[in-house]
Amino acid sequence: MRPLSPEDLPWMRELFTERWGGVVSVSRGVAHDTTALPGFVAHLDGVRAGVVTYRPDGRERELVTLDSVRQGTGVGTALVDAVAEAARAADAVRLWLVTTNDNLRALRFYQRYGFDLAVLHRDAVARSRALKPSIPATGLDGIPIRHELELELDLRRAGSATAG
Repeated sequence: MRPLSPEDLPWMRELFTERWGGVVSVSRGVAHDTTALPGFVAHLDGVRAGVVTYRPDGRERELVTLDSVRQGTGVGTALVDAVAEAARAADAVRLWLVTTNDNLRALRFYQRYGFDLAVLHRDAVARSRALKPSIPATGLDGIPIRHELELELDLRRAGSATAG
């Protein structure tokens, strides 16, 4: 585990383009250039195995992207741990993220980690498509992508849960 560096940018661009249709991520009506954000990269056996980016905002941190290339190995949990630790070290009190209603795998992962559902942004994806037209109408498991779900983690609680 280490902080992102300029050498990671070509790999990140390729990964984000393959998985998310580009390096722009939209949450709550704001477009983020994910390659301009701080984050961490995880390595397994000397190979990049995952990446996380986040956006500092006062005493909060928004987890913008989380990608594990080797699922089921603890990479995702280790990456979220790294952001949570960095956030706590900066005296942040809240780590939050937005995912879409179709992303059941993410909802399971984050809730097992300890995040709570905080806000339903009803029909927010229609507004997000104005900023990122490549967002498909239908997502994982054939579920229409319509809503943004905001999840949060209170960083004042001791330790972290294990997402498994």
